[in-house]
Amino acid sequence: MDTEPKKCHHSRNTQGAPAYRCPHHHKRQNAQTHEDKGVLDRLVMSAVRTWREIMEDVSVISERDPAATGIAEVLMYSGLHAVLMYRLSHALYRRGHKIAARFVSQTARFLTGIEIHPGATIGRGLFIDHGAGVVIGETAELGDNCTLYQGVTLGGTGKDVGKRHPTLGSNVMVGAGAKVLGPFRIGDNTKIAANAVVLEEIPSDCTAVGIPARIVKRDNKRVGCDLDQVHIPDPVAQELCRMRVRVEKLESIIAALEKPDAEK
Repeated sequence: MDTEPKKCHHSRNTQGAPAYRCPHHHKRQNAQTHEDKGVLDRLVMSAVRTWREIMEDVSVISERDPAATGIAEVLMYSGLHAVLMYRLSHALYRRGHKIAARFVSQTARFLTGIEIHPGATIGRGLFIDHGAGVVIGETAELGDNCTLYQGVTLGGTGKDVGKRHPTLGSNVMVGAGAKVLGPFRIGDNTKIAANAVVLEEIPSDCTAVGIPARIVKRDNKRVGCDLDQVHIPDPVAQELCRMRVRVEKLESIIAALEKPDAEK
């Protein structure tokens, strides 16, 4: 006697209830449920992480800018907008969506006047003060807690491929209008004075001044958040002072040699 084949729950009996529940279909349902839950968990974690990054960037500005009076004002800073849009474009760039990443970065440039290539690598706590005219190239790398003022360029030289932009260590300050050009490293806790043009590597705990930039070494490391761009030694003036002292000494020696001849 032939037995009637079992039906999957998609087909119903005369009473409208499922005649038979397929175990494979049940497993697929469970797998889909777990997958949806995993996607939701990742979205929640990503949202929490993004919120923490935003609040950290806001906190950084509040700590370093004496003009910031509160969170509401900080949220209007163009430097903050540029950093947040960079983080979005960088995430797209790393996932291979380079056109979309470029669109976001160019939109940020149009809105803020700050151009950060999506391929740049930037650590935590970047503060771009005022920001107009700041340019950060594709292969530039910035450590944690760096500060850039308006008009700063972290650029390359020529049309070389590969690594062609500078690497900044942590706690580096680059003054207004300064240019750092080339694939070399700026050490931790280093300060670059306003309008300096840096063309070679600078060790940690130093100050670079002038065009081209000259190094003024400091005995102690920078303590706290030092943003002074005015009281910086001028190596050119110091060299001229040493030359003047040397000339005066030579003139006194010559005068002493000529004195006996004058007495004769």
